[in-house]
Amino acid sequence: MEDQVRRYLEKAAAGGDGDDKLPPKLFESLVMSGLRLDLVERGRIVCSMNVPPRLLNAGNFLHGGATATLVDVVGSAVMFTVGAPLTGVSVEINVSYLDAAFLNEEVEIEAKVLRVGKAVGVTSVEFRKKSSGKIIAQGRHTKYLAVPSKI
Repeated sequence: MEDQVRRYLEKAAAGGDGDDKLPPKLFESLVMSGLRLDLVERGRIVCSMNVPPRLLNAGNFLHGGATATLVDVVGSAVMFTVGAPLTGVSVEINVSYLDAAFLNEEVEIEAKVLRVGKAVGVTSVEFRKKSSGKIIAQGRHTKYLAVPSKI
């Protein structure tokens, strides 16, 4: 289970094939580089990262788009912990931005499975300042899980 989660997150962080063109998954590799996987258990994963300069917005704190991308990728990865064979396609992502994380600040990202059924999976992703535990953002991610054809 942990190996499957780790492979998924490492693949997202790697992005492209190393040629001189932009990687095919530019956003994932841009945002995921430096993400550390700290804990994997059934229905829950915890990651951490230090906010790098490339993810800052004009106000010099963690960009909302980077936060939403992390909700997408980390929220998808946690589905593997409950036996989902694949992560499906996003149906809905929402993020509530509650506070700011600044340059080099360590952020903890905890993803939990709320439900994984036959066709739909729902996860919750919470971002906290590691030093204080203060919540920075909360996200919810709903995915359609492709149902194998009976044909």
